Amino acid sequence: MNLKKILKSELFPKTVFQFLIFSTSFVLLYNFLHYTPMLGYDSYAHYTYIDFFSRYLPKDFRLPAYSDTREYFSPPIPYIVPAFFQVLCRNIIESTDFLTECRSFYSRYTLIFQYFLYVLTTFVNLKTLGLIFNKKSKIFTSYFLLISMLSVSYRSFSMIRGEPYIVFFVSILIYLLISQSKVGYKYKFIDVLTFGLVIGCLALSKQWAFLLFPSFFILFFYKNIDSIKEYKKFIVGSFAVGFFASSWFYIGLYLKYSTFTAFNLPSLGFNFSNKPFSFYVPSLSHFIDLFRIPIRPYLSNQFLTSLYADTWGDYWGYFSFTSKYINIGRNQMDIGEYFARVNLLSLFTTFIIIFFYLRFIKSNKGSVYVVYLNLSLIITLLGYLWFVISYPEPAGDTVKATYILQFFYIVVLAASVELEKLRSINIYRYNIIILILFIIYLHNIQTYLSHFPYQFIQDFKL
Repeated sequence: MNLKKILKSELFPKTVFQFLIFSTSFVLLYNFLHYTPMLGYDSYAHYTYIDFFSRYLPKDFRLPAYSDTREYFSPPIPYIVPAFFQVLCRNIIESTDFLTECRSFYSRYTLIFQYFLYVLTTFVNLKTLGLIFNKKSKIFTSYFLLISMLSVSYRSFSMIRGEPYIVFFVSILIYLLISQSKVGYKYKFIDVLTFGLVIGCLALSKQWAFLLFPSFFILFFYKNIDSIKEYKKFIVGSFAVGFFASSWFYIGLYLKYSTFTAFNLPSLGFNFSNKPFSFYVPSLSHFIDLFRIPIRPYLSNQFLTSLYADTWGDYWGYFSFTSKYINIGRNQMDIGEYFARVNLLSLFTTFIIIFFYLRFIKSNKGSVYVVYLNLSLIITLLGYLWFVISYPEPAGDTVKATYILQFFYIVVLAASVELEKLRSINIYRYNIIILILFIIYLHNIQTYLSHFPYQFIQDFKL
């Protein structure tokens, strides 16, 4: 069977899908054995949050203050699972320092839980695509492949943070939104309650989730949307539930710190002059470094190039590039050159996502979920840019792809809708795209893997 015949068959994308199941399982298992959340962004602050939170459980529920951890402003949902395992650990082992001794224990089990969350998020989005196309089948190879190519995703789910929970809950939210739009918002009380509780969980995961909420209300002013009156009632009722589920945390912040949006850095206010011109517009040297050696500090304090490098590679060096332990991590001397090739090949992946996302917006005008996804992407990007400018860091430390993980998940979902339409129209062209993406996936697979040795992880202490 020659290549052309293979690319004209439905068997090819199904085979790639099956391969991705095994390769994703391998990547998650490998990272479980070679990574610990204790090596993640701001890990000490997150772990001191967990230590304080778990100290009083199960008899009392207390959240840390500014004096306890730099992450005092973070909502509690990402810390519930590790706190549970912390409590479990101290009831199993004997120690004079339970908080320190149990960190390795709850790190491992939290990693298992969050990798399960990664798989569940993928499943929910595949189910969403099935809902869009009215298919029971969940074999949507384009989505599975594109989402599996995001190194930022593996990295983020390997750290104890709120962003993985955001993408999980927003995936559920989008599924529920499309489900309601298909029945004209003829909802029951349980539908409003469920949608509202998911909104509340988003708000209690991380503040980035608030960038996903305005789109629901902007839709009130779209006249060409079917069942707009029913939609308004559904959203108002759902957000009322979400408010009651999550407002207690933000009211608590206000009572303690006189602001609903407390943070551990001082705000200079939004002003473009907070950042140099090169932050907004990459210079020629930035583009050269992006495809030559895209690791810090080569793209320091630059928005687009460092964000691109951090999305497809590991610009800051907290996962596959082990900058803090340069003599311990594997392949460190040539990792920069490898990331350069990753960035070069990922230009094609980026083009595919953008091209099919634009087609998605153009060919689905008037649909509630399409307008919602589009507005949420725009607001997320603008809101994040506002944050980075308002809280400037000299080296651009706040420019991390993990912070807008929701953006990448939504844009990949949108692009996949149009790619799957191409599959039904022209399987040959679809398979050519899948083949090229699959080759890139195989080349980039080292970016999905932690480069820390097994024994180093087993013995690591924060």
